[in-house]
Amino acid sequence: MTTLPGPTLGIVGAGQLGRMLAEAAAPLGVDVIVSDPTENAPAAPVAREQLPGGFGDPDTVRRLAERVDVLTFEIELVDPETLRTVSEETDTPVHPHPDTLSLIEDKLIQKRRMESAGIAVAPFREVEDAADVHDAAEQLGYPLMLKARMGGYDGRGNVAIEGESDVEPALERIGGPAMVEGFVDYERELAIMGVKGDGEIDTFPVTETIHREEILRETVTPARTDEETIERAEAVARDVLGEMSGRGVYGIELFETTDGEILLNEIAPRPHNSGHWTIEGCVTSQFEQHVRAVLGWPLGSTERRCPTVTANILGDVDRRRATLSNVDRALEADGCHLHYYGKDEVYELRKMGHLTQTGGIDDDPSELLDATRAVRDELTFR
Repeated sequence: MTTLPGPTLGIVGAGQLGRMLAEAAAPLGVDVIVSDPTENAPAAPVAREQLPGGFGDPDTVRRLAERVDVLTFEIELVDPETLRTVSEETDTPVHPHPDTLSLIEDKLIQKRRMESAGIAVAPFREVEDAADVHDAAEQLGYPLMLKARMGGYDGRGNVAIEGESDVEPALERIGGPAMVEGFVDYERELAIMGVKGDGEIDTFPVTETIHREEILRETVTPARTDEETIERAEAVARDVLGEMSGRGVYGIELFETTDGEILLNEIAPRPHNSGHWTIEGCVTSQFEQHVRAVLGWPLGSTERRCPTVTANILGDVDRRRATLSNVDRALEADGCHLHYYGKDEVYELRKMGHLTQTGGIDDDPSELLDATRAVRDELTFR
């Protein structure tokens, strides 16, 4: 039986995802303690406390676990073995399970596991050197996408290879264990936020994701595709959830190919940028849902309220102290919701916040997208 005051939730990582998790936890009566190596991290102002220390530092993770009832994470840089050991020593449950983090954090292991489960993925190969990349190109053809197996995010760790002359520079940029994927001729990219609760599984509505330079720029919900494609995407997402261990929200990124096939791209064992639209766009946000799930509480409704578009606010300057200008433009726009992450420094392509535009039930998502981009593009850093 759930009672209030609620339990205390520990989050390894205190970036923007930790901030929004803490914001969602507060109305539920759930206190949040975070850990992060960055002083006054984005989540610190809205959490009860921030413990300083590295994501993978066993002492920091242990101190956090000793202070909370359940432990989760908003970043994959924490070591799964550290989570396992600390959980056993402190009798503090970790969700999603460290086994899931072990599976997902290495993109090659993730791809192999999903493929073995019968889930369609883009063609891929493990590569260790230039010879391996050339061999892969003979089988898959150019272009290829070279991906770091560990630690890549927000486009970092991904390098496009258009031809033979790109191979060596790409490997140097990755600088470690890697894999390549064959080019996917896709119509659009899609994403689904899936959730595993205490005996419950659910999915949020399919959203369309728009990337440039491997970085998510906007999302459009409902996705501008047909109902059959949406049903296939939802089926793939549920298959993916069946392979995950532990409760929580999972970001599931997909390709809709030009011939209508759904391919799995990548999985994140946490709330995801492609699900930010759910804060205003759904009955229950992905962040509240994650809090409910990891605590073992009943899940909320994933029903969409209305057509919803998001646009990321990205850094457009060299590294400097962050000051966002023209904010009034966003505050004055009807149906526009500003989310600013409170990061002290801005630099090129850093995610600093996002806008969400909600519309009427009959509004055209493409028109909402145009309106949201127009507002976003007037925001500048100085």
